[in-house]
Amino acid sequence: MSRSWTLTDFDFHLPPELIAQHPAAERSASRLLDATSEPPVDRVFRELPDLLDPRDLLVVNDTRVIRARLLGAKASGGAVEALVERVLPDHEVLAHVRASKSPKAGTRIRFAGMPDEGFEAEVLGRAGAPGTPEAALHRLRFPGEPHALLERHGHVPLPPYIAHADAADDARRYQTVFARHPGAAAAPTAALHFDDALLARLDARGIARTAITLHVGAGTFQPVRSENIAAHHMHSERYEITPQAIAAIKAARERGGRIVAVGTTSLRALESGAAEPGGLAPGARETALFITPGYRFRVVDLLVTNFHLPKSTLLMLVSAFAGHERLRALYAHAVAARYRFFSYGDAMLLRRA
Repeated sequence: MSRSWTLTDFDFHLPPELIAQHPAAERSASRLLDATSEPPVDRVFRELPDLLDPRDLLVVNDTRVIRARLLGAKASGGAVEALVERVLPDHEVLAHVRASKSPKAGTRIRFAGMPDEGFEAEVLGRAGAPGTPEAALHRLRFPGEPHALLERHGHVPLPPYIAHADAADDARRYQTVFARHPGAAAAPTAALHFDDALLARLDARGIARTAITLHVGAGTFQPVRSENIAAHHMHSERYEITPQAIAAIKAARERGGRIVAVGTTSLRALESGAAEPGGLAPGARETALFITPGYRFRVVDLLVTNFHLPKSTLLMLVSAFAGHERLRALYAHAVAARYRFFSYGDAMLLRRA
């Protein structure tokens, strides 16, 4: 049955103490709610290889989180915080900028870094026309190569619901073992549970894996402000699917295996590619795909994912994948069983409804 979905349909009560502020001591020691069986089973993440078939294919996101958060001040002395969303050519970036007054074109911002160091950036203007998602972003010009300046002066872009300032351990733990291509302003968090020991177990089971790249934007935390979710406009993200990934998916299908997306970002890239004219094909593209219940999935059979925010677009995506009522029951179980939520929290394994 078709129906109109509202924001309230994706709300649930979450005790604040279940929001994980730090990762588990060991990556693969986090909990895993196995929802591929009925009733669901409480497991540990390192058991994942036993739940998969050697014919299956894991698809991971190999984006690398950049030190995207910058702290600084305008010439007037007003504090400024910037979160770099995307690095552009010619030393330009797109960034979310927080200040007491929105900076106008021509404003210069001094971003502090190491003691007595830092750099000055110029505000070029807004990134898009009023009313578009891009209007929330500013275009800035850096005095040098942005990745190098961010690595030296930036901070780990921890999500807004993590209360502590980034520390040395966050630089290591808010990065996946698959991270290769810099460009993300947020981690593909389902992959944070994988470590070398778990990869060795997957290899021993003969479970293949391939990588796609989707540079996760800070817009992944953008709230849905309309009760009518159809009025929400998704932020755009860059993704790339290689010929090797296409070949691996085809081979898995031919041997009767399932496509297992590690995280909503991997799923979103695959489903975005499959929605293109001509179907899934190699190439680099942009996606603003908004997946809600009723969406017809073309590629992914199983999904490894963390537990998401109430009323979030990610919760809507996993509701579409697993079934709305099924997911509500799973989340109620997770709250009652004291699972840890969000980026540094626990995970679940879902089967496509």
